[in-house]
Amino acid sequence: MTSEFRWGVYAPTFDPFGTGSPPLLDAARLAEELNFHTVWVGDHLIGPAPVFDSICSLAAMAGVTSTIQLGLGVLQLGLRNLVWTAKQLSTLEAIAPGRLRLGVGVGGEFPDEFTASGVSLKTRGRRLDEILQLLNPLLAGEAVSYKSDEIAVEVSGLRPVISRQLPLAVGGRSDAALNRAARFGDEWLGMWYDPEAVQQRVEKMSEMAEKWGRPTPSVGMIILTNVNNDREKARDETTRYLRGQYNLPFHVVEKWTACGPADEVVDMLSLYQKVGVSEFVLAPAAINFLDQYEKLAQVRQLLG
Repeated sequence: MTSEFRWGVYAPTFDPFGTGSPPLLDAARLAEELNFHTVWVGDHLIGPAPVFDSICSLAAMAGVTSTIQLGLGVLQLGLRNLVWTAKQLSTLEAIAPGRLRLGVGVGGEFPDEFTASGVSLKTRGRRLDEILQLLNPLLAGEAVSYKSDEIAVEVSGLRPVISRQLPLAVGGRSDAALNRAARFGDEWLGMWYDPEAVQQRVEKMSEMAEKWGRPTPSVGMIILTNVNNDREKARDETTRYLRGQYNLPFHVVEKWTACGPADEVVDMLSLYQKVGVSEFVLAPAAINFLDQYEKLAQVRQLLG
């Protein structure tokens, strides 16, 4: 991963406020215009909020941008047919050469997704680990023959072929997720940790990486944001977002949420930088995504 600090934003692929018209393409254009490094999309099949398909969304955003990185953060790869998904990823890379960033995670917060996909919730971690061993050979166009209790693949070779190895971010909060990042990842994407906890998790991940004979992955943090000089309005909007997006009350994640005036958001984010976080993936908990992008660009400038 690059040593340059990265700033990313989530695209509005979810509709937690029930507006019915998330400004997906306008957001992608503006994120590029404001020089964010990456525009990310989340990935769910079923949840409290309506949601666009992540890979379809990135393909659409690729068509209206030319330089910004396009991130899947994180793709629930274990819910999908691996061979078809590899085909979709290689197609995205062909449409937007060098711009695709892949993040993966096991999911599990919405069990209905696993029921609908016919995938076991209990063995989702083992399934993803096996998939990650097969993904790069599939993307490289190699013949793959593999069968286990979790997955079966028999393919002579996919085209188009990806000529580079996709940078891989691994999301998750468990020790198993940290070990997965240490084993396969270039980056660990954390969420809902305070800076001290991040530092502790990185130390543990570093020990795991050493056992795998790999460098310690870099660290990105997904952080909910609502930049607004009116603290009460920011809090109210974030509360509504959390209820619509996750069916969570605000107090559960309040201490990990950057909510309020720009200088307070800067102060919070700076604490994460001090413990070695090298990328922010900022998720606007707001109705007006485009306005939040403008404000987050100002936060980035203030933080330096």
